Amino acid sequence: MKRYIFPLILGLGGCAILLSLGFWQLRRLEWKETKLAQIEAQIAGASQELPASGTPSEPLKYQPVQMAGGTTGQEILVLSGQKGVGAGYEVIAAFETGEGRRVLLDRGFIREEGRDAARPPTALIVTGNLHWPTETDSYTPAPDAKTGIWFARDVPAMAAALGTEPIMVVASALEGDMQGVEPRAITISGIPNDHLNYAITWFSLALVWAGMTAFLMWRIRRQQI
Repeated sequence: MKRYIFPLILGLGGCAILLSLGFWQLRRLEWKETKLAQIEAQIAGASQELPASGTPSEPLKYQPVQMAGGTTGQEILVLSGQKGVGAGYEVIAAFETGEGRRVLLDRGFIREEGRDAARPPTALIVTGNLHWPTETDSYTPAPDAKTGIWFARDVPAMAAALGTEPIMVVASALEGDMQGVEPRAITISGIPNDHLNYAITWFSLALVWAGMTAFLMWRIRRQQI
């Protein structure tokens, strides 16, 4: 009987740990779905004016805004792509409001062939959302000095480069000359939610562990016969 004790404790303990991890992921899934629903509701909310100058914009991520003014002709191209289209660029423009404030405007996507097209200053009425992308890390290359192409959106760095406030508005709709740029509204589709897959993985491992424990107990019993 003593020969069963350690394998049984190991088996039951391992199953308990793996099952607890699976249930934890299910709780995380419920939390994430609630959070995504809140973000989706926030994105679709009523448009407001830009936050007051000097207000940190990072905590206001996804807030709907509307602004009128025009681009200055200064812009940054960020290497990007679009499903079904291929490679292209995200156009980040310096935008000056009617009150004289300068902010970043993510106008949207252009195809590769539109990279060198002229996009002079143009008047626009913008409906969109404040955004603070977290796309950079220690592995993100610096902007290409030769081509001027950036590889990720970085609000503080782009604001410094274009001489704007550290505020980015991602356009969902524009009134005025689009200049060949296709707005790409913020959605929750890019926010990962893999907790169900993680839960299935942990539960599957628990089942495998239980099976291995049962097999080990069977082997021990066979040796005693």
